[in-house]
Amino acid sequence: MTAPLPGRDRLRELLDAVLDEDNRSLADMAGDAFASPFHFSRQVSVGAGEAPVALRRRVVLERAAWQLRQGARVTEVAFAAGYESVEGFSRAFARAYGRTPGSLDDDDAGRPRTRDEHWLPAPNGIHFHPPSSLWVSDEPVRRGGDEVTALLVHHGVEDARALLELAKGLHDAEYRRVRSPGSTVLDWDGPDESLATVLEHLVWTLEVWVASIEGADHPPRGADDPATLLGRHDAVAPRWLAAVRDVARRGAWNDRLVDALCEPPQSFVLASVVAHVLTFSAHRRQLARSWLREAGVAVDAGDPIEWLSRRDR
Repeated sequence: MTAPLPGRDRLRELLDAVLDEDNRSLADMAGDAFASPFHFSRQVSVGAGEAPVALRRRVVLERAAWQLRQGARVTEVAFAAGYESVEGFSRAFARAYGRTPGSLDDDDAGRPRTRDEHWLPAPNGIHFHPPSSLWVSDEPVRRGGDEVTALLVHHGVEDARALLELAKGLHDAEYRRVRSPGSTVLDWDGPDESLATVLEHLVWTLEVWVASIEGADHPPRGADDPATLLGRHDAVAPRWLAAVRDVARRGAWNDRLVDALCEPPQSFVLASVVAHVLTFSAHRRQLARSWLREAGVAVDAGDPIEWLSRRDR
């Protein structure tokens, strides 16, 4: 089996350290990633194409612009962004956006909003994504078990990626061969009769739920060849990981997401959304494993214990 790419795992860890709310300096970021400031800065710059301090400053300013457009006051946004004075924040904001923080509402009055209008130019596609779905608190938070959830979520996306890599080696006829006529995992997804349909449903499920959580438009359904699916997966997986991390950080497992992508709109408990994705992703990944073996491809058991052991080496 093709092992998960270590560089991808490490880069995600580095980016988490850069964007962690508590890490205000390069030393804080490097310490959180168990690296020296020099080594940390070099790794982030090579992997993301942007120095860590510059990356953090840009994303923080993007968040500030979004908050201001939601009606927040300049003073509270400035201090939330880690600036020691409103003047310092205003200078940094003006350099980045070409306008002062207080000018946003006046200049943009009456203009339709777009989801990414607060984004600044970036070399890496890393931006601040606001939680723009409607969240309704359901009951007091009951914490616990977040570590196991994080492991299962992380294993799920890396395991799916490894299977997609293996599928790239198959001839198209073998990839699309109907192996279980009439097989359906979820009625609304359609048949899961071939490796092509099972693997596409793995990726599509994440795309739809991430769009719901982010409050984005219904995602377009792209091509289902293994190479394209791999690109789709690599685009959605970091957003899915970030969404689950945010729920865990806020202890919001029992909050409800009002999903406007459904017709009519429906509400879902966040914990049940994550459990749903984990359940059917695991089922489809094992189904894909069985069919890859039928096609003569060597594949492991998909055991999280073995996966974690490989990552810890």
